Parts: sequence; structure tokens; C-alpha cells
Amino acid sequence: MPDIVNRQVVLASRPEGEPRDENFKIIEGPVPDCGEGEVLVRTIYLSLDPYMRGRMSAAKSYAQPVPIGGVMEGGAVSEVITSRDDKFKQGDIVVGSTGWQTHAVAKGAYLAKVGIPNQIAPISTAVGVLGMPGMTAYTGLLNIGQPRPGETVVVAAASGAVGSIVGQIAKIKGARAIGIAGGKTKCDFVVNELGFDACLDHRDKDLASLLAETCPKGIDVYFENVGGPVSEAVFPLLNNFARVPVCGLIANYNDSAPPPGPNMAPALMRSILTKRLTLRGFIVSDFAEQRDQFLADVSNWIVEGKIKYREDVVDGLENAPRAFQGLLRGENFGKLVVKVAELN
Repeated sequence: MPDIVNRQVVLASRPEGEPRDENFKIIEGPVPDCGEGEVLVRTIYLSLDPYMRGRMSAAKSYAQPVPIGGVMEGGAVSEVITSRDDKFKQGDIVVGSTGWQTHAVAKGAYLAKVGIPNQIAPISTAVGVLGMPGMTAYTGLLNIGQPRPGETVVVAAASGAVGSIVGQIAKIKGARAIGIAGGKTKCDFVVNELGFDACLDHRDKDLASLLAETCPKGIDVYFENVGGPVSEAVFPLLNNFARVPVCGLIANYNDSAPPPGPNMAPALMRSILTKRLTLRGFIVSDFAEQRDQFLADVSNWIVEGKIKYREDVVDGLENAPRAFQGLLRGENFGKLVVKVAELN
């Protein structure tokens, strides 16, 4: 397709600390041809998520880093342009990890059709509440957190793509949901729109004492998205046999050295022992076999009005680097997506 230009955001250099504009580069080239078993897609919505910061680093992790000069990794909702896989046809809407680019070729085995009826939610939610973030919340909370009626569930980054869904599912399961978010506007949204029982501002200097007042019976489940001072306020309040799904540690993603301050490790290990705590890190792909059940449950909860969501939409692929930098600073409000193109 020589008449169509493929625009890509590539990793120009590895950041030290916070990512900066110079760590990204926008390049243009021809749209690739697809081979047997492959599909050429046109990106409609690109998902921006905190885990992408780890892909910019060369440090050992659960996935390979993006190479210098490589296209930034990310999930996207796309339209099929050409298919050489019998499972897809031109015009299909699919979701897959096709990266920060306007066009991509992917193996059909790595794509999934988006089957969201318009009356339920827009297709952008296939990378949000009905996509990876929603499934992360669903599987992490229900498999590891296992909230029971009457228990107290505390959720870090409660207005974000994952945390907002965690708290709402906790309420559906009969638990008390306490959110922690950044600022009054986000906290008001978490309580008034999402239905959490309370929400505290992580910037409040009295966070620890306010959290203790808000959770007089302690904390049974803590969904960890943040780390840092938020964790330091939460852990002393964990009850015996509390469960902690560890989903993210965004407070430290930009650190180039261990953060200053007290070493929590000895006290934390003692609490794990004496309180018989369960802390488990997880990646959403650990529960891949639960995708159909997740989609069925969360779709029904959206229809029933039990789950609400918010999207923060940025226009234009060229604005993805700046939007991503803002995400790591907590500037987004809701699930952050980039609208790359209009759907025909």
C-alpha cells in the first residue's frame, strides 16, 4: 500500500527518571504487507497504560523491553484493512498489542474480534473497562483479593482505569470500598459517581490517620496500584489474613535509584508472618482463561448500571508521548486512550 503512510512512535532512547520528549521519535514509512496468517489493521484507539514505562527500561522484567528504535508497545482497537487469516475479514474491529502506530501487521492468532454491542459501550472500551484494565481489576480482585460481604477493601489509584473497576466490583460482592486518589475532584468522582463508600486524597499529609479513621475495623483487602507513601499508610491497618493483590507500583516507576526514607522490608516481613498476610503479584495474562467470564460479567454489570467508567481521550498519535508522561504524573482522569483515526 505505497500510497498510505504509516506513522510510528519509536523509542529513541531509554529514560533516566521521568520519560521526556527526547526519549520518543515519530517516524514515517510505508504500510507493511501482510503474509499468510497475518492481518493488516488501521489503528482507531491506542491504549496508554503505566506498564509501558517498564518496557522503556532495559531492566530485567516479566517481558522484553522495547528495543531502541522499536515501536512503543501498546494495545489498540483497530479496523481490519486486509486479512490473510480466515478468521478475519475487511472491516472487522479487533483488539491486540499492535503498538503506537497508525497501521500494523499482526498474526491473526494474536488478535481478537471486538464484539461490544453499541448499546453497551463504545469500541474504545475494548482497551478499557472491557479490555486489559478491566480484566486486570476483575481477575486480581476476585482471584487474589477474594472480597467477602462486610469486609473492607482499599483501592489505590481509585479513579484510574483499574482501580475504579476494582472498587465497584468490591461493592457488587458486598464489601465496603475505600478509594485513595489524587485530589478532591477525583475523590468526589470516586464516591459520587462510582459509589465507593469513601475516598481519601493521597496528597493529604494526614493520610495515615485519616485512613485509620475511615477503616475503624481495619483493612481486609488492599489492591496495590501505587506503592510508596500510600502503601506505608495502608500496611499497618491490614487485618489478620488480609489479601494484597499487587498490580502496580507507579509511585516508583520513574525511580533511577531506591527511594529515600525508612526501609519497610523488616516491618513488612514481620507483618506478613504475624498477621498471616497474602501478598501476590500478578499479570493479567495469568488468568487468560477467564476472559470470556470476565466479558460476560462486566458487560452485564454495565447494562445493569452497577459499573460505570470514565475515559480520558487524547486526539492524535503525535500527542501520545506527552499524554503518557502525564499519565505517570497522575494527570489523566479515567482510562487514557489516544484517538488515532476515525472509524469509517
